[in-house]
Amino acid sequence: METVIILVFVIGYLAITLEHNIKIDKLIPALVMMAISWALISLGLDSFTEWFDSANHGLVEGYASLGHETKMHLMEETLLHHLGKTAEILVFLLGAMTIVEIIDYFDGFSTIKSFIKTKKKTKILWIFAFLAFILSAIIDNLTATIVLISILQKIVNDRNVRIWFAGLIIIAANAGGAWSPIGDVTTTMLWIGKKVTTGHLVGYLLLPSLICMLVPTFIASFLPAFKGDLEVEEAVEEKPKSRFSGTMLYLGLGAIVFVPIFKTVTHLPPYVGMMLALGVVAIFAEIYSSAKFSLSNHDSEESDAHAHHSPVHHSLSKIELPSILFFLGILMAVAALESLGILFGFASTLQDSMPMMGTELHHEGVSDLVIILLGIGSAVIDNVPLVAASLGMFSQPIDNELWHFIAYSAGTGGSMLIIGSAAGVVAMGMEKIDFFWYFKKISWLALAGFLAGTLVFFWTRTLF
Repeated sequence: METVIILVFVIGYLAITLEHNIKIDKLIPALVMMAISWALISLGLDSFTEWFDSANHGLVEGYASLGHETKMHLMEETLLHHLGKTAEILVFLLGAMTIVEIIDYFDGFSTIKSFIKTKKKTKILWIFAFLAFILSAIIDNLTATIVLISILQKIVNDRNVRIWFAGLIIIAANAGGAWSPIGDVTTTMLWIGKKVTTGHLVGYLLLPSLICMLVPTFIASFLPAFKGDLEVEEAVEEKPKSRFSGTMLYLGLGAIVFVPIFKTVTHLPPYVGMMLALGVVAIFAEIYSSAKFSLSNHDSEESDAHAHHSPVHHSLSKIELPSILFFLGILMAVAALESLGILFGFASTLQDSMPMMGTELHHEGVSDLVIILLGIGSAVIDNVPLVAASLGMFSQPIDNELWHFIAYSAGTGGSMLIIGSAAGVVAMGMEKIDFFWYFKKISWLALAGFLAGTLVFFWTRTLF
């Protein structure tokens, strides 16, 4: 039965990568393989020999000897756990996307657009790379990607040029998220799981992450795609549609920056703070909207007119729900593999079969090559369950260099494929980037940055 579930995942994964060839939206195979995987688990529950308890990050002892009802109860609890964790990410994402759309409703990004005076592609590339690196550490790589691609859409009119910028934004955002405890889901997991502390995380990973961003950006600046100046239509250069554009930009970004502070103070999940941030931004949006519009259409009812002009309603209608559903499907499908202990077993096999790199055992018997492969694997399979599996697989103490290497590898390795990170998935949805285009044009740059950063990490870990 395990073989069949893996086969379902592989077929579903292939259907996602071949989306543009088979003309089926990627959310459909994602949802189908999620549902079939869990259905097969439920039907073959008694045939499995082990079960991975995600809540405790370890295999359930004596699973094979448990009764059918107990196994069913365990499966339901696991499914609920994964749905809860996935929902946290999705609700957080919905809040962030809505705030970004509200800012856009007031044409807020024209404020940042006005700061960028240059038309030279290489200068714009470096500006966006550094913005992505810094913003992702503060407001997380997912939100930073949404914000920057939204700004990019206002600056670069040609989509064929824009997707090149988007590819480098993904690399820079993932690199920036790796060295901050709130910058990436995986580093947050390690931080909350008491495996890393903020000071050591920054000390170990700031320089490797910076190199991981600088190397691909430097190489890309010599590519033909970034030569010359942008073609700008004069008609596009216009004043903001609203006098509140600057206010809403700073309010929206400030609200997103407030989320990690709220989490630190209250110890509540990030999505709670994001909902509060959305509520505050929405209040000001409604107030400013009343000042912005006069309801001149007397034929329609007042409620209809308000719904038409409400920035919150308008912003919610513009959210990319297909991306949200795709995220749900892919995360829950990977959760099925994790629950059966397949990922745990895969990581254990790697650990046993890989030779040690060098003579010194830096990680008390854990090969550097295993962690590098975990990083490459996070591009193929979502990095969240891989890190979750590593939490249960390794027993090193807090701030051991192993955990920081895992944070770096899982955080930056996902850039090598567009569906290997949340930032990539969102960019793929926002710009309709083709999987194979990214693989041919951007993946090698991400790999170069990943390997360069890895070499720097081998040096920085000797400093502590």
